[in-house]
Amino acid sequence: MKRRAWITIGAVVLGGGGVVTYAVASPSQDPGAAGRAKRPVKVYDLALKGTTSARRELPRTQTKQFSMLGVSWTGATQRLHGTAQVRTRSLDTGAWTAWKDLEADVDPLEDPKGGADMRGASEPLWVGPSDGVQVQVVHKNGSTSSGLPKGLQVNLVDPGVATDAETKMKTAAYVEQAAADSASPTDSASPSDTAGVGVGGTPTDTAPVSPSDSPVTSAPASPTESASPTASATTPTAPPSSVPKPPMTTRAGWGADESLSPDPSEYNADVKAVFVHHSDGTNDYSCADSASIVRGIYAYHTQTNGWNDIGYNFLVDKCGTIFEGRKGGVDLPVLGAHTYGWNREAAGIAVLGDYTTTGATNAALTSVARIAAWKLGQYNADPASTVKLTAGATQTNYFGTSFTAGSQYTFNRVSAHRDGYNTQCPGNSLYTQLPTIRAWASGPVQGLKVTSLSGAGLSGSTYYTKGAVTAKWSTTTPGSLISKFELLVDGKAVASASGTATSVGTTLPLGTHTVAVRAVHQSGKATTSAAVNVVAETTAPTFTTAPNLSLRSGTVNTTAVPVTLGWKATDNTALKSVNLLTPATGTFGPTTTSSSRTAASGTASTWSMRADDYAGNTRTSSAAFTPMILQETSATKSGTWTARSSSSYLGGTSYSSGSKSASLTWTFTGRSASWVVSRASTSGQAYVYVDGVKVSTVDLKSTSTLYRQAVWTKTWSSSAKHTVKIVVVGTSGRPTVTTDGLVYIK
Repeated sequence: MKRRAWITIGAVVLGGGGVVTYAVASPSQDPGAAGRAKRPVKVYDLALKGTTSARRELPRTQTKQFSMLGVSWTGATQRLHGTAQVRTRSLDTGAWTAWKDLEADVDPLEDPKGGADMRGASEPLWVGPSDGVQVQVVHKNGSTSSGLPKGLQVNLVDPGVATDAETKMKTAAYVEQAAADSASPTDSASPSDTAGVGVGGTPTDTAPVSPSDSPVTSAPASPTESASPTASATTPTAPPSSVPKPPMTTRAGWGADESLSPDPSEYNADVKAVFVHHSDGTNDYSCADSASIVRGIYAYHTQTNGWNDIGYNFLVDKCGTIFEGRKGGVDLPVLGAHTYGWNREAAGIAVLGDYTTTGATNAALTSVARIAAWKLGQYNADPASTVKLTAGATQTNYFGTSFTAGSQYTFNRVSAHRDGYNTQCPGNSLYTQLPTIRAWASGPVQGLKVTSLSGAGLSGSTYYTKGAVTAKWSTTTPGSLISKFELLVDGKAVASASGTATSVGTTLPLGTHTVAVRAVHQSGKATTSAAVNVVAETTAPTFTTAPNLSLRSGTVNTTAVPVTLGWKATDNTALKSVNLLTPATGTFGPTTTSSSRTAASGTASTWSMRADDYAGNTRTSSAAFTPMILQETSATKSGTWTARSSSSYLGGTSYSSGSKSASLTWTFTGRSASWVVSRASTSGQAYVYVDGVKVSTVDLKSTSTLYRQAVWTKTWSSSAKHTVKIVVVGTSGRPTVTTDGLVYIK
């Protein structure tokens, strides 16, 4: 069944003795620029050499194209007590990688008499398209009487091109396989001594490898496991599941060569638990290569390990794509080869990648949860519960727990490889994510909360709306594990949405309500979010004081007069803001009632404002005002005044007087007035009279010289005819008063 080839410089030495030359295509010869032709999976074996029993190696060697590799040895029951390290040359760049450890401490065979073709082997490692390899295997004690196992090889897997999607993929450096399949040589054969094309230095990073997750053979149980459940070759009837079946890529979809697995499938009585694994290797693979990785693992398990099929029941890539693993029917309890001692009551799910220090993606976790829920749902098992499993072997797990064959032990329905066997698989990071997988698979929906209510405004802890709202929510449970959402108003369902939805709308009647969201998990378990308070109302705000302008102190220009805009708005529920619309724009809080602005003089301006409440109701109020400048020349004079000219004065002129009791009087019709002056350190004081009544004494003294200053203002509740008179006090030592006119709002 197995077909092998050995590799030399520029040639493949076939098992039948023939030689086929090959070449690496240059970029100009790249047939991958337009796509790739289909080609079969191939496995190439290179023997490792060494002068001592404690070390075997292969120098830098040019090879045919491969993307996955591992190390194997004669005797499936033999263990590799040491480190196995590899480095490879990129087919695309020609660069050599750093040394990488292979997982060599693998699960033992359940049936040590499973066949002469079975070999001990490390985990396969995905390295991507490569055309060179270097290997070293070192016994952990350096030198012992037992040494390393015999027949050590590096096994190179070219996953080929098998699917239509892959034929459309472009590759930067593509090697056309020229060697035809040939009869398999004996395992003791080795490549030509001329195979090396360069020898690199001995690596120094020879740290011990971690326990691994290598699947085990699916051959019938050994006599030592007679107390465990037994498998059957009879095809059972697939029971329905309590949850939907997730989409998955079939064996045909990922390009399985069924000739590599001719033996009939065996079946368990049921699936009581699932064991989660990682495949080890890189996490940097492209999801477009996932089918190739699965195909490579399949070839490695059948062609290198000598098993009759891929070990896992299901495989999941980092993008969440689910791949059918061992043949026999995904909806049936197929006997897998994944967790030593526990295969006869469980299914195995492998996540492609290494999750020792990095957690699996949410997409991968979601798919693992969906598989677990579906498979366990076929047997009415809650993924969050525990179950007693019968040990098929006497052993100890990663945590030091001892198991005796034939005895029962409690496991989580969703367990890890390390829970059943002494291995680090599925890595520390993925192991800590198992509670999440259980919660997602079992339900109810986790982390459900209403995040917002569009069509409504939030004030404090209450939403306000005119009626139409859209509730938005979030969960930590992925939508693909949720059956539906229901929108609850006052505890009753008024609308529903799919499990992948994140919002739904409704129209509320007027009044006070509670709004919540209920999520129904695919298991049927329901959970309800905390309710939010909502008031539906359609009453618009009111302006109890319409927009109005009053003059304020500040610098006056012929085009900009300092004014204060005032208003007051209220609402029957919750006022949100007041907005100035014209002649300028601005937004103010609900308690603000004034704003300092400027207004053009001599021009009527409409000041329009809109009050908004949190429900979205609005009301607009407007008023028109015209600031007017009265020059000093328009005033009635009394006493002595001197005209002065300067561009700093309003209109270029002003009046100045130091004569006691000299006065200027303006008469106008308006609702606000301000007196405009020049100020200096020698400026004096003046009395201000309004409608014949003295109302103020104004001191114009200033440490700096200022022009066009509105220093006194007066505002009335309504527009009327008024008289403003200023009188020079004649202050001792600084009697002079310089006036620039009067401004009023018409």
